[in-house]
Amino acid sequence: MLNQSLHTAPSGCLFIVAAPSGAGKSSLVNALLKCEPALNVSISFTTRLPRPGEIHGVHYHFVNETRFEALRCQGEFLEYAEVHGNFYGTSNTWLATQIHAGKDVLLEIDWQGAQQVRKCFPQAIGIFIVPPSIEVLKQRLTLRGQDSEDIIARRLLNASNELAHIHEFDYLIINDVFQTSLNAMQAIVQAARQCLNIQSVRHKLLLQSLGITKVKV
Repeated sequence: MLNQSLHTAPSGCLFIVAAPSGAGKSSLVNALLKCEPALNVSISFTTRLPRPGEIHGVHYHFVNETRFEALRCQGEFLEYAEVHGNFYGTSNTWLATQIHAGKDVLLEIDWQGAQQVRKCFPQAIGIFIVPPSIEVLKQRLTLRGQDSEDIIARRLLNASNELAHIHEFDYLIINDVFQTSLNAMQAIVQAARQCLNIQSVRHKLLLQSLGITKVKV
């Protein structure tokens, strides 16, 4: 179970980034990490096979369905979901430890996972990324050359359902011009770190020295 102190006095920011497959989420997150090295990315467990260039323990923890189910039964996952026929899960233990230690964490998950995370961590900041058009989305899925035509068709079909959950997020980024989208993501991260509830925990002693003993958040 998630540490209760994370609900009452979170000292780390939790960012949830979701998008339809092909919207450019991973490229934006990778670029954001170079701009914000203090941001930690949760490495999810997944039952899907590695794509070219993906490394176990770096991009994902690649496991079979038997191992995934065992971890789920042990309560290891804060959230888990089936996406495009594969299972994905976020480590409960790792996330709780990071947030409790005051680390900022970013989760790349789908809308289903975002719903589950918010139940345990309602302060999480949701960012949804969309392509400038369905045509561009199809083009990106095709050009990356990672999926068959059948899988691309399934991803496009699922995109409509995913886009219907935009209203559950706090920020919407239309990923048309990459640098503009990256600047927007970085601005969200930097602004969130200045929120009163986060600052009051991280700088409790400073506020006390200024005569501020109670902060209403």
